[in-house]
Formats: sequence, C-alpha cells, structure tokens
Amino acid sequence: MFFWFIATSIWSIWFVFRDPKFDYRLLAIASLIPDLIDGISGRVGPLHSVITSIAVLFAIMIATAGRRPIRQRLLAIPIGMFMHLIYDGAFTDTKMFWWPVTGTSIEQKLLLSVERGPWNLPLEIIGITGCLIAWRYFSLSDTTRRAAFLKKGSLRREN
Repeated sequence: MFFWFIATSIWSIWFVFRDPKFDYRLLAIASLIPDLIDGISGRVGPLHSVITSIAVLFAIMIATAGRRPIRQRLLAIPIGMFMHLIYDGAFTDTKMFWWPVTGTSIEQKLLLSVERGPWNLPLEIIGITGCLIAWRYFSLSDTTRRAAFLKKGSLRREN
C-alpha cells in the first residue's frame, strides 16, 4: 500500500485546511511511516498506536516552541501519521490502537496492509486515481506549480 495513503491523506488535509503553505510532501511521506517502520518486521508495532502519533505531535510542539515557520512545516508529520491510522483502519484493533494504555505487550499480528491481501488492489487503484486527479486539480503539469510543490510542498488551486 502506497498510493492509497498518499492520496487519501493529501485530499483529506486539503479539504480540511486548504492551506497552500502546508507541506504536503511531508504529509505524504509521514502517511507511509507507520507501515514503513513497522513493516520491517512485517508486524503491527508501536507506530500503529494513536499514542505514538500524539507523542510525535507533543515532541514537535515542545521542540518548536517560539519557531512558528518550522512548527507549521513539521506538523505535517504527526498529521500524516494520524491519517495513516485512519485510512489503515488501525482503530479496529483497540489493544494496538491504544498501546501502551491497554497494556505494554504488543501482539504479533500482521500489518493491516498485509492482512487485507487482495483487497489492497482496489485501494491502490483508488489511490493512483486520487493522485492523478490531484495532479490535474493542482495543475502540477505547470512547471512553476510543480517546482513549488517539490521545493516547499505547496499545493495551490487557482480558479
């Protein structure tokens, strides 16, 4: 699962914030972090817990106190991690979702992306479609807009 998390995260945050200064690059990368890191073992791990995402948010808020521009950029990381939990359906496993509040042991379950098996294919097709629509919607074929996205993570929609 790759495009599913990228497309759903970008579209969700765009419709909520519509902030052209938000770093959608970091958001896209962060939406993949839980499966990339926990995926090394092939098992669900601490990054599939909402507590971990909250801890990352808290750490960024403390580390960037008084430095608003960097804070605004880095907040895309925990937001992307939260988006992953939502679109992965991590909340369906209460014990893992609330780890370590529900106990410190981590069950050795397969990643949700692996457990879904062939159901990942339609989700990836939806994700690829969402990315292609975003390419057109945000006019990323325009060199200036694409450069702004690649340099700053900026997405703009001009009417």
